[in-house]
Amino acid sequence: MTDSPEYLKKRAFFDSLLTIYGRKPVLEALEDSSLPVHKLHLAESNRKDQLISRIEQLAEERNIQVAHWDRKGLSRISKNAKQDQGVALDLALPKYGSADTFLKECRGKHFELLALDGITNPQNLGMIVRSACAGGIDGILLPKKGCAQIDPLVIKASVGTLFKTRILRCDQLAPVLQKFAEQGARVCALSSHAQDTLGTLDTSAPTVFVLGNETHGVSSAVEKSCTHKIRIPMKNDVESLNVAITAALISFRHQF
Repeated sequence: MTDSPEYLKKRAFFDSLLTIYGRKPVLEALEDSSLPVHKLHLAESNRKDQLISRIEQLAEERNIQVAHWDRKGLSRISKNAKQDQGVALDLALPKYGSADTFLKECRGKHFELLALDGITNPQNLGMIVRSACAGGIDGILLPKKGCAQIDPLVIKASVGTLFKTRILRCDQLAPVLQKFAEQGARVCALSSHAQDTLGTLDTSAPTVFVLGNETHGVSSAVEKSCTHKIRIPMKNDVESLNVAITAALISFRHQF
């Protein structure tokens, strides 16, 4: 039974896995004892330098399972053979999961989410995560295609807040936003041409704020799944803001 408690428990566990790669990011994660580590992956061809020795030492001290792979095997784990440096780490993050699971859990509850549509700059993604975490946003919808993916640059830009933020993965954004709308959520595309402003939006209902590509904005396919359009009013003929700044304004608008 695919809806049995045992199956759902296993599914939730695998949804919570985040694989990071690169020697320094993996070392920093291992040094943070608050992060629940599932498994360490090492290439058999790794030279025993200072970083590798320290990574292996921390894994032994924390009693973490270690798997050794040839280079092709490790690249299948990291999905980035050019930058993994022969090291990958599976983190079992309780706040990392799927959009579909969140949809089931949040039924009848109030929430505010950010949804990212074509955010391709890793630094922007990291800063968005940081603002959402600090401002109390309930989660970030991050599609597996069309957006920057979680890598060492994103982790660095988030300044550690990535591990404290609920990241909700989905294959494609538009169908998921449609599901949120059908469940009663306001799905709001940020657009400089919208009539309604962020300050006038009624957020008594659950709300998803959709942030578009740094250059082209919200895509037409995603826009069709949105129920509202809103803008941030600007003066002096300024047309738009950096997407990370927009995310910060949304995240902190209730704080003052």
